[in-house]
Amino acid sequence: MNIRTVSTQPFSDQKPGTSGLRKSVPDFQKPHYLENFIQSIFDTQESLEGQTLVVGGDGRYYNRQAIQIILKMAAANGVGQVLVGCGGILSTPAASCIIRKNNALGGIILSASHNPGGPNGDFGVKFNTSNGGPAPEKVTEAIYERTKVIDAYKILEAADINLESPGSFKLGSMAVEVMDSVVPYRSLMESLFDFDQIRQMLTSGNFKMCMDSLHAVTGPYAKAIFEKRLGAPEGTVQNGEPLEDFGGGHPDPNLVYAHDLVEVLFGKNAPDFGAASDGDGDRNMILGRNFFVTPSDSIAVLTANAHLVPGYKNGLAGVARSMPTSQAVDRVAAKLGIDCYETPTGWKFFGNLLDAGKATLCGEESFGTGSNHIREKDGLWAVLFWLNILAVRGESVEDIVKEHWKTYGQNYYSRHDYEEVETDPANKLMEGLRSGLGSMKGKKFGRYEVEYADDFSYTDPIDNSVAKNQGVRIGFTDGSRIVFRLSGTGTKGATLRVYLESYESDASKHGLDPQDALGDLISIADEIAQIKAITGRQEPTVIT
Repeated sequence: MNIRTVSTQPFSDQKPGTSGLRKSVPDFQKPHYLENFIQSIFDTQESLEGQTLVVGGDGRYYNRQAIQIILKMAAANGVGQVLVGCGGILSTPAASCIIRKNNALGGIILSASHNPGGPNGDFGVKFNTSNGGPAPEKVTEAIYERTKVIDAYKILEAADINLESPGSFKLGSMAVEVMDSVVPYRSLMESLFDFDQIRQMLTSGNFKMCMDSLHAVTGPYAKAIFEKRLGAPEGTVQNGEPLEDFGGGHPDPNLVYAHDLVEVLFGKNAPDFGAASDGDGDRNMILGRNFFVTPSDSIAVLTANAHLVPGYKNGLAGVARSMPTSQAVDRVAAKLGIDCYETPTGWKFFGNLLDAGKATLCGEESFGTGSNHIREKDGLWAVLFWLNILAVRGESVEDIVKEHWKTYGQNYYSRHDYEEVETDPANKLMEGLRSGLGSMKGKKFGRYEVEYADDFSYTDPIDNSVAKNQGVRIGFTDGSRIVFRLSGTGTKGATLRVYLESYESDASKHGLDPQDALGDLISIADEIAQIKAITGRQEPTVIT
């Protein structure tokens, strides 16, 4: 066994963001760049000897080459066994499932989630810990500190492993198991949902669904579950072949980037139900016939109907949402008499709540929902949850949501994204907002009066860790909110996200176009933050 120790120098830009390290493919292809970050992960673990590691990715460009490098480095660093997805394919939810099922040390997931792929697209590396969830900040900080001083990495000289079909291999003294990652994930889904009832609905001839995998990782999982196991007709899963460039598309399941699915669900002879997932399979978009379900409404509806689903029929310990997510689920939690936790953006903040049994369902407005079955958000899980509810209730998606509004009121909600804003103007905008917080209370903007203004800070109720500067919140006396934050998931410039929310209890005023219902708040947001003046942008890149 020939292990090489390769001299290297630190890179100054390897600080992980919200979900790992994301850069362009050319950045990761720089000599030693990927290796430095992987070695830094290994160097910050207490022990690798004999441990099991899970490795795989969303199939984007450079996925296969990176896996071969990681396998050889794992062998050189004393890892006992690596479980790797067949073809290098491994959805983020499936990775969490496999880490937990095999008591693994953790997993290295290669994905830039919903970011574009291809030779000039984006690539990412995320480390998940033994609970199956994204590494907490104390771990990612340790990795980052190591990247700043690293001077060498270890790698085994060996031929590449055949990843094309399941099999067992050896790399030096390390075992490599190439596995069909669909099987354990499907088994987990079968333990949570009534597959027989869903199958009956899908094969009745009275219900039609469409699943768009956007040429990303969920294709093989969706085909195996919806078409083969649940009996949906062949072709139900569209764009189901993972491609290195996602077919030239943007694997982000929203109304803009999943426009083909939107056209189908809002067209003639539309199916009853539509869904899409993202690059690595952890996000979801839910549509009914001529009806879009906001992610904030989705987690609220799932919470209100969880008792209809086998895996959650005994009740929920609590729910959690990210701070920018609408307060719709808060109203359901209050009626159920359970706690609702408000956390910063980033699924890692839900991990402690889930591990401590404080929360069962979690949701983010960025099209992410999940539960305590794993420690990641889970796109196909959310689709199955909706299908289970539809099968039990026998109503349309639109009817279920509108009935929900009648009971709880409607939280009008929208997110405006300004993508690839120049970094300096973006920072100037946020600094201006923060500097004005102290004098904001009591100010009036038309019929809206500011009740509070702050920069959201979170103290974890389990380990008392504190996360500061998580987004500027401006709350009004009628319960409306505007939130401003810079996203940590882009690789070019900065993405400014503006979140707008107002509550309407009057059923006669439900179902309006959110952009109309929120029109005054949209104008106020620009007035307060001076978005157009500072960024030069006249309108958002994406509105959801």
